[in-house]
Amino acid sequence: MAEVGIFVGTMYGNALLVAEEAQAILSEQGHQARVFEDPTLADWEGYRQKIALVVTSTTGQGELPSSIVPLYEDIHARIGHQPELRYGVIGLGDSSYTHFNGGAKKFDALLQEQGATRLGEPLFIDAADHPEPETVANPWVERWAALLS
Repeated sequence: MAEVGIFVGTMYGNALLVAEEAQAILSEQGHQARVFEDPTLADWEGYRQKIALVVTSTTGQGELPSSIVPLYEDIHARIGHQPELRYGVIGLGDSSYTHFNGGAKKFDALLQEQGATRLGEPLFIDAADHPEPETVANPWVERWAALLS
């Protein structure tokens, strides 16, 4: 089974809740999953040969939450190329803002630029339609887990 690092960017806790639910689902399916609430480059490095799941909300003008900005900046500045990485993205946002899910899209674009392989399509959850994001994320994680073998 797969080893999955779940890297969280959250402001109010919703992304962390989604990440914890994802961890439980992945564990139930026999995978080893670990949540990183304040992820560092060292945490990320441990999963470059494995699988990463980025779960992040978006703040302000389409930016990443402060809890995940250092990781994003370190990946951008210090890694450069990581074709061995397989990953997924869950974004939490609000379509009433101009830059809907901009943080998650920004992280996804960085990993694509670095040659990583995205497993499945990203999930972009709209708080306007789904005030409880886990109701949308959980079925997505169940389907995404099938791509990990």
